[in-house]
Amino acid sequence: MSEAGQDAGPRTAVVVGAGIVGLSTAWFLQEHGVRVTVLDRDAVAAGASWGNAGWLSPGLAIPLNEPSVLRTAPAALVRPDAPLHVPLTADRALWSFLLRFAAHCTWPAWRRVVRGNLALNRECLDTFDTLTRGGVAVGTVEAPVTAVFGSAAEAGHLLAELRRFTAAGAEAAHTVLTGAEVRDRLPQLSAAAGAGVELAGQRYVDPGRFVKALADSVRRRGGTIRTGFDVRSIRPRRYAVTVVSRENVSFSANVAVLATGAWLGSLARGLGVRVPVRAGRGYSFTVPVAEPPRQPVYLPGVRVACTPYQDGMRVAGTMEFRGPDDPADQRRVRAIVRSAAPYFEGVDWAARTDVWVGPRPVSSDGLPIIGATAEPGVFVAGGHGMWGLTQGPVTGKLLAEHIVTGKQPDALRPFDPLR
Repeated sequence: MSEAGQDAGPRTAVVVGAGIVGLSTAWFLQEHGVRVTVLDRDAVAAGASWGNAGWLSPGLAIPLNEPSVLRTAPAALVRPDAPLHVPLTADRALWSFLLRFAAHCTWPAWRRVVRGNLALNRECLDTFDTLTRGGVAVGTVEAPVTAVFGSAAEAGHLLAELRRFTAAGAEAAHTVLTGAEVRDRLPQLSAAAGAGVELAGQRYVDPGRFVKALADSVRRRGGTIRTGFDVRSIRPRRYAVTVVSRENVSFSANVAVLATGAWLGSLARGLGVRVPVRAGRGYSFTVPVAEPPRQPVYLPGVRVACTPYQDGMRVAGTMEFRGPDDPADQRRVRAIVRSAAPYFEGVDWAARTDVWVGPRPVSSDGLPIIGATAEPGVFVAGGHGMWGLTQGPVTGKLLAEHIVTGKQPDALRPFDPLR
């Protein structure tokens, strides 16, 4: 552990949120000699950090605010089984968020998000390696991600996206595959797979196991993780920040970091953070397969991600703007099955297990929110949308540097919480 930060900067920190972002921040604060306590209302990896597809895919971290999203708006409102769904509701805050998000669905705003994310995406895989070298006992798996289509013509949309993505400075090395080539690489695919696009340089991981191993590492290095602590308020003071639970239990440290995912907005509003964050909920489940795939499979046409997972396959998809604690809508699960099943053989879709819904934190302008708030000693990290797992560790590394040195790294400037 580095001695940096022992003689200057904070000596103690409380991190609210035991997901990939919060635990990564805690781990890298420990690298600087800061004593950390992590608080969570539920358990380690209880939110979006558990049930996601497990992809570490900077080559596919394409911003959500592409203008074409607006064309899907009518279906999103009237079809509960559409890949993107917005329920008809009287929630004014949700409609305000969606209007602000729609205002950022322009090509200039889209390119701004790509450029803002460049540093995170370039460093994200190296940061996972730093964690595993430092004692996190679950490794990552190097494998390409193969996007599968019914025909070469259908692949055109993703290829156009990748051209725009790389033109804006991103890295996404890819190879176009014929139907025969993609089925040869992935014998689990059916004859419906008529074309593919293979993205090199990606990885995947069992997200729940990795985040729990990260928590174990934080504990071994002297950190404390306390669950069942539902934070109600943040009280900054001159030399300390106090967080108070709904049971009126308080905990103080020199600095506090809020990394509460889709719940970030409610706590951050009183801290000068003006960019709203809402829950873009995703669903996943696990299915047994005759032969597990060797690499992740992406079905862009139906927005479904499939990943090797515990001798089976995890299937994840959809974006649903509802409350983070709302119950699961089984229509969403059945819609994923209907859309993905034609592309595979040897999958027992009826025997699915681990059915899960989790809230991914989506910001109104498509950029994460990472850095200092208007209150001294209080920092926030969240709003990564679908790429919280990919970008979580590098976020924690850069934010820890910011907290300890008092200087904002250049890579974090686009994500200023006070923008």
